[in-house]
Amino acid sequence: MNKKEEVKRTVREHYGKAVSADSRGGGCCGPGADCCGGPSVGIGVEGFGMTNYTLVELASVPEDAAKYSFGCGNPLAFSEVQEGQTVVDIGSGAGLDAIIAARHVGPAGRVIGLDMTPEMIQRARENVRQAGLANVTFLQGDAESMPLADETSDWVISNCVINLAPDKKRVFQEIFRILKPGGRMLISDMVAENLPPEVLSSSEAWCGCIAGAVSEAEYIAAVRAAGFKDVRVVNRAEMDPRTAASVVGFDLGGSPDEIAQSAAKHGTRVASIKVAAVKPGA
Repeated sequence: MNKKEEVKRTVREHYGKAVSADSRGGGCCGPGADCCGGPSVGIGVEGFGMTNYTLVELASVPEDAAKYSFGCGNPLAFSEVQEGQTVVDIGSGAGLDAIIAARHVGPAGRVIGLDMTPEMIQRARENVRQAGLANVTFLQGDAESMPLADETSDWVISNCVINLAPDKKRVFQEIFRILKPGGRMLISDMVAENLPPEVLSSSEAWCGCIAGAVSEAEYIAAVRAAGFKDVRVVNRAEMDPRTAASVVGFDLGGSPDEIAQSAAKHGTRVASIKVAAVKPGA
């Protein structure tokens, strides 16, 4: 098994266990993580996880869909998804964003959730059944090789998943391929710079959406290289070093001030960003 496949297997097993157990954490920013807090009254509030969803949004979905959401943002918060459109949700997890998207597109629209974890697919299908939606389909598949036809989607969304992929450039190429000309992408994800070696080499930190994160500059460059235009960061939330360490289970030692000083000295940075882009065309 090569390194890429080993990473995918580790991530698949990690999230399979996280969603199968009665856990409220275990992902990038599970609802139990300190960085996430509770739901906010406003859309797009700077922060992580469930702080980016409104009380109305969370009340409109099955409790399970929110409980097992491990995202870092709300990819629909700044979107203009319209009725009748097709939305693809990469790394759809327990179905939170797919369910919200399904209500945006209405009965005439369609939402396709893609996830590589069988346990997630099973839970998402049950949540959609409970939500009473008939316009959502979940597929098991790899974001680097999506089982979807060319130019079939109006929107692609994703919530803190692409950082888990070993080949991020390939993921953005696949997103470009499945979007219709003029189609749009809106992605919430993690970026990081100058991480300690012990974090970069940790599978736990990779599953925690830290070790696999690239710099914001590299992330944006990969989106542009895939062919997208109008690429922009529409929201950004910085994570303080001590919280970043706690999310992935690391004890960096020292006081908060000492950790902050060390991070500043080495230029360490962890942030959640929301990236928008458009596929050229009519």
